[in-house]
Amino acid sequence: MMRRHWLLVGACGWVLLVLMFVSKFINFTFRTPDEYRGRDEALNLTFPSVNTAKVQPELLAQKAEMHPSPVSSDSPPEGESPDWEVVTMHRLQLLTSVCRNSSLWDLTHTSMRKFVLDRIFVCDKHKILFCQTPKVGNTQWKKVLIVLNGKFSKVEDIPENMVHDHERNGLPRLSSMSDFEINERLNKYFKFFIVRDPFERLISAFKDKFVQNPRFEPWYKHSIAPAIVRKYRKSHRDANHSVGLHFEDFVRYLGDEPGRQYLDRQFGDHIIHWLTYAELCAPCNISYDVVGHHETLEHDAPYILRAAGISGLVAYPSIPPGITRYNRTKVEGYFSGISKRDVRRLYARYQGDFSLFGYHRPDFLLD
Repeated sequence: MMRRHWLLVGACGWVLLVLMFVSKFINFTFRTPDEYRGRDEALNLTFPSVNTAKVQPELLAQKAEMHPSPVSSDSPPEGESPDWEVVTMHRLQLLTSVCRNSSLWDLTHTSMRKFVLDRIFVCDKHKILFCQTPKVGNTQWKKVLIVLNGKFSKVEDIPENMVHDHERNGLPRLSSMSDFEINERLNKYFKFFIVRDPFERLISAFKDKFVQNPRFEPWYKHSIAPAIVRKYRKSHRDANHSVGLHFEDFVRYLGDEPGRQYLDRQFGDHIIHWLTYAELCAPCNISYDVVGHHETLEHDAPYILRAAGISGLVAYPSIPPGITRYNRTKVEGYFSGISKRDVRRLYARYQGDFSLFGYHRPDFLLD
């Protein structure tokens, strides 16, 4: 009897250990964005502070007075080749100024959490960090890094299905490294990311994920779209039919802060295509060297390659004529019929992005 008793106790112990292991595995596998925030404090406590501006604001202001800005944030100059280092300095100066604006603090600052570090790709060979901001042509920059890391000899040789396959493309993420390694790279490597007009980016994300879906990602159509339709479509008559998500539904979802946060816990990492640049790359918390603009990519791409010291090693893929130019007609078309109230709520959500990177307030939609 005594032997049976101890065998029973031992068996129960093994069952408890197995259950504990399974529980931890499930929590890790199905982690949501809010659960990533659970590691925020650990990251903040571990890392020494990172400077919010690599170039001193006083120096930027002095150089800006000597060289008035030759270009607006959203359109390249016609028929001239500006000093792009000056343009970059003006952008960093604006970024620093807006980051210090306390009234926009909640829209521009984010913690150094794993979610942000997952967005940053590493090229140790050439000491480069690239933060991915979806729907601004990031595929081409990832190809550049894949070549630099030695996976392929030129960008034209890279199969499209490998670029976003993070198990095979040879691009490590910053989050895969130790705290010491992360801090070393954040302080010493060349760092950059790309932005575009926030509303035009949202249109691109909507088209790519809910209309065309060229990468055949079924969860956008079968999971995310129906959830948004059920909550935000005024008429539910076609909510469960094949009509699909309307841009109006998408705008309401993005502008409803508490409702969006509730849904985003279910959607997980799929929401990165419409998160703000502040949430993705923490530009007020990480000292970036260059912030490129999609609208001026013809100038930014060669400048970034030169500034990173890699212009003789790899070429940025050719840019089709006119593809980067801001298309106001398209923006007006997508927002026609959407109430001013919904557009204003949407702008309030992305106001930090408009301000940080010098994009004009879309008065033609708001007023």
